[in-house]
Amino acid sequence: MVPPAALCVHLCIGQAYAFSVFNLPMTRLLGVSQSTPADWKLTDLGWIFSIAMVFLGLSAALFGRWVEEGGPRKAMFTAGVCWASAFLISALGVYLHNLWIIYFGYGVVGGCALGIGYISPVSTLMKWFPDRPGMATGMAIMGFGGGALIASPLSVWLMSLFATPSDVGVLNTFIVLGCVYFVFMMVGSAIVRVPAPGWQPAGYTPPKVASKLMTRNDVYVYQAVKTPQFWLIWIVLFANTTAGIGVLGQASAMSQEMFPGQITAVAAAGLVGLMSLFNMGGRFSWASLSDYIGRKNTYFVYMTLGFALYVTVPYAGAHGNIVLFVICFLIIVSMYGGGFSTVPAYLRDMFGTRYVGAIHGILLTAWSAAGIVGPVLINYIREYNVTHGVPKAQAYNTTMYIMAGLLVIGFIANLCVTAVDKRHHMAADNEADAPRTPAPAEPTGAVPSRA
Repeated sequence: MVPPAALCVHLCIGQAYAFSVFNLPMTRLLGVSQSTPADWKLTDLGWIFSIAMVFLGLSAALFGRWVEEGGPRKAMFTAGVCWASAFLISALGVYLHNLWIIYFGYGVVGGCALGIGYISPVSTLMKWFPDRPGMATGMAIMGFGGGALIASPLSVWLMSLFATPSDVGVLNTFIVLGCVYFVFMMVGSAIVRVPAPGWQPAGYTPPKVASKLMTRNDVYVYQAVKTPQFWLIWIVLFANTTAGIGVLGQASAMSQEMFPGQITAVAAAGLVGLMSLFNMGGRFSWASLSDYIGRKNTYFVYMTLGFALYVTVPYAGAHGNIVLFVICFLIIVSMYGGGFSTVPAYLRDMFGTRYVGAIHGILLTAWSAAGIVGPVLINYIREYNVTHGVPKAQAYNTTMYIMAGLLVIGFIANLCVTAVDKRHHMAADNEADAPRTPAPAEPTGAVPSRA
């Protein structure tokens, strides 16, 4: 019942990827049929998602230790309350036509729900599946990638249901979504369970640590941040996320401008839906594969294959090869999702299981940074090229090469990852004092008290 509990939370907060369906209707709250000068601009509404992504990373970093020590049930309950409140506060903002209330509601409160809810089941699932930690986190995190597949058509249907000649239907849709998500997230918090200390699946024998990168020791959360390994993995996640999030957010416009007259708005919308499926599937499949080939090797695949795909996109556009273009985008977005689901297991290999949720929370600041840098690179470089006479069909070429360069940086950072020095390990003889007492180095010839 633990994977369904995780999905109850992640499928709900995954709605964040579908928030763009509200953007155009919210530019017509007063005019209804068309925007008026008093209505909000699309550029102002775009900040709602950006604020939510920033607070996702900040809240995950700030509350990561509390989530780890308080347990998944408290965290899921808190995330459910915050996520429902985000929609209800945003509904008030719509009613009063005050955009700052929505910034606070969906952006700040909703962003905190995203951060706390995102990391809440991670370490719990890995404790239930010690033999397949990548698969375990993939099961949960794929829900975040697939949440938009449910939220997008549901939101559009609800807005059409509540729409009247004087109302676009956003207000009532926010209220209904807040109530529905609250119920499902409460179910998830009620059925989640933590295994007993030392619990193992029947017939499972912990393997000897064959990989130099894997450890059976734990590293305290704030000690982990002091290691070079943490920041190298931060760079790896930032590079992979920045490269993917810019493409994911602009796939519709990019495909139509690179293939004018060949890809229609309807076809572009279909491409976005297909990319959502690959985003979700990649989170499970790539993370599961990492259980067999290792996390470091999996990220090598992301960086190497991603580099080849990004430099191929301009070629596909120049030769009008839509099939090649679509294949490149689908694989890219699958690795974007896979990067998120593989990294918790990567952290578990490096820093142990005890504080992996808290460490993961701090690492998600890379997502916040990428959520700003990725769209900025795509949008501003395109605008610069267009204003300087570059045809729209070629305006994204420079960005694709920059994204490929980012993956080279990520490849180098991943190459530099080595095992964490044992001086960072927690003291094994006194678990209560372990967070404040790193284990000293073993003297030459001494027998370790416990591996």
